[in-house]
Amino acid sequence: MSRPSVETIKAYLDETQARLIAEFSQQDPDLKVIEESWVREQGGGGKTCVLKGSVIEGGGVNVSHVHGDKLPASATAHRQELAGRSFQALGLSFIIHPHNPFVPTMHGNIRFFIAEKDGEEPVWWFGGGFDLTPYYGFVEDAKAWHQHSYNLCEPFGSDVYPRYKTWCDDYFYLKHRDETRGVGGLFFDDVNEWPYETCLDFWQTIGDGLITAYIPIMAKRKDTPYTEAQREFQLYRRGRYVEFNLLYDRGTLFGLQSNGRTESILVSMPPLVRWEYNYTPPSNSDEAKLYEIFLKPQDWLSM
Repeated sequence: MSRPSVETIKAYLDETQARLIAEFSQQDPDLKVIEESWVREQGGGGKTCVLKGSVIEGGGVNVSHVHGDKLPASATAHRQELAGRSFQALGLSFIIHPHNPFVPTMHGNIRFFIAEKDGEEPVWWFGGGFDLTPYYGFVEDAKAWHQHSYNLCEPFGSDVYPRYKTWCDDYFYLKHRDETRGVGGLFFDDVNEWPYETCLDFWQTIGDGLITAYIPIMAKRKDTPYTEAQREFQLYRRGRYVEFNLLYDRGTLFGLQSNGRTESILVSMPPLVRWEYNYTPPSNSDEAKLYEIFLKPQDWLSM
């Protein structure tokens, strides 16, 4: 079995970051990219790319490679095999918050973790996934999104899509709101059950697929006319994004707990957001349909 190659993984992440920015620039002719490389005092660093334009109100495509002599206690409490090991964590994450309420927000990430100790085999795994958060839902978009997810997973086994689709539904769930964050997608972590080469192939397949499902939806919806009331609803629903990221998101929590770069971690936050006390959407409205259909786990392939 091949040993994990951190150099190969880092090169792929850098290439994918550049490819994502190029694709978004094609969709948003006014896109400005603010690039900032940073170094972590405890070891490692990364490159943050902040996106702002006429289609993309705010977003980021970030790559990081952090390492250290030991993990924080919170990371080893339930993984005793990691205690006393040095670690490297590499990842790419991106988030797109569009101007137009009819374009959904998208989040995606791919990551790799390895912990090593002299004289012992390394402990490693892959993680990643992507999810879609509409403000105004379209069944055809959700179906296409999940068909794409299915197609990416199918070569690796018939059980892969349903497992990781369910994991995504469960993970991106706001317990205090009793609703999902959106229509889901794929989520996986601790993937090392296949040989390393197969795990790497799957991980890169997901990485290559991060953009190909979203761009058609963005292209189709970005010029749709919208009202001020629809914009206000979008800003209200963005509040759920903030709630999830600060309360439940493992990547955000790990980054903050391991002394990650706060500005890069919080690039995922929407640029504008509003809360409203005890909001209830009007009956039979498009806003009500979001709650009734799109914020519940669905078998989108059968709809």
